[in-house]
Order: sequence, then C-alpha cells, then structure tokens
Amino acid sequence: MRIDFDPARCDRNTFYRLMTSTVVPRPIAWVSTTSAEGTDNLAPHSFFTISCVEPPVVQFTSVGRKDSLRNIEDTGAFVVNFAPEPLFEQINATATDFPRGISEFDTVGIEREASLRVKPPRVAASPVALECELHSTVRLGDSTVVFGRVVHAAVDAAVMTDGHPEVTRLAPLSRLGKDEWGTLGEVREISRVPYTEWQGRGQAG
Repeated sequence: MRIDFDPARCDRNTFYRLMTSTVVPRPIAWVSTTSAEGTDNLAPHSFFTISCVEPPVVQFTSVGRKDSLRNIEDTGAFVVNFAPEPLFEQINATATDFPRGISEFDTVGIEREASLRVKPPRVAASPVALECELHSTVRLGDSTVVFGRVVHAAVDAAVMTDGHPEVTRLAPLSRLGKDEWGTLGEVREISRVPYTEWQGRGQAG
C-alpha cells in the first residue's frame, strides 16, 4: 500500500521534508564567499552536484535568498569546500542563520586559507577546495541554482592514492532527512559490463 502526496495540495514544508528525506544521501557543498564589503561567509548547501565536465562546472541551489547567493551575485566568485566527517560540528554550526555581515569563519572559529584564483578563502582544514567563478544562475520558484566554473582545485596530498582522491581518506559527510547526516559506511565496487559482454552472454545462453 502506498501513501499519495500531491504537491499542489501539500503545504510547502511538508513536501520539502518528503523530498529531502527521499533524495538521499545528498553531498554537501560547504560554500565560502566574500561580500562586496569584505565579510567572509561560509555555509553548507546540500542541493549540490556536478553539472559539466568540459568545462568543469558544479552547481548548488540556494533555497531562498541566502548570503552565499547574494555574495556570489555581487562578486562573481565562490569556493566549494569538501565537507568531511571530522568537521561535522563546524559544518552544522555554519548553517546557523547568522545576521548578514557576521562571518561564520570568525564566529565558529574556522581557520581560513588563501585561495589561488578567487578572492573568497578556503577552509584550511577541508581536504578539497574547488575555486569557482560564477557561470550563471537560474531562478526556480523560491530557489536559485548557482552554476560555477571550476578554475582551480586544491587537494590535500594526505587523501591522495595513486594520483586520485581516496574516498575512505576523504570521509565524506552527506545530508539525509530531518536533522540526520550520513557518513561513508560500506564501500562496494562493481565494474560496468560492456555491451559486447552482454552480447556474449546472450549467445552463450
């Protein structure tokens, strides 16, 4: 038996909670920006993914008009800092609705690191930072999708294995429903099956 939900008949928060509890796990973009007045902002956004490979573009969604969005619109730059498990409490703290003009870096006590290609700083303790220039934005109802062209990536050597970031060393956090967060858990590997092998299986059968 299924329970039906009609978004046209549900209130906004009910359907929001439904979507964020079923579209899981969601990677976290820990976005650092700098306002036009020079205040550094830091906030987690869990509507986040890769948009394009060539050129490299990532995207996150600002639900409502948050400081991250305003700063990016004003300055055209941001950094996506990787959200690792050891920084769980700090990441959650930067989700607090601090008034505009207050820096989460300073208030929460997070060490900055200078970026190479953009003005907003990186999170020094984050193992990966994607420095981005604003590509474009798309307004969808009460939210804005932000597309950023990655102009530089900085990766901690400690998480690299054979020239590639190793997932257990990265220890990614993810968002689930309600106030729930996810950690990496079991890692399983399986190779994709080429079509020629599927053909072979069919002929063999």
